[in-house]
Amino acid sequence: MEEKKRFLLRLDPADYAALERWSADELRSVNSQIEFILREALRKAGRFNPGS
Repeated sequence: MEEKKRFLLRLDPADYAALERWSADELRSVNSQIEFILREALRKAGRFNPGS
């Protein structure tokens, strides 16, 4: 399995709190929730290519 890319993400505390609540509602970690949101946005924009 390929190792995931790590990077620092700075968020406004209110945004992070909202992400915490949302991720808890969906039984995900905040990190997993961010990955899910980004993947969905990429897919909807036609930019998600899992093979590349």
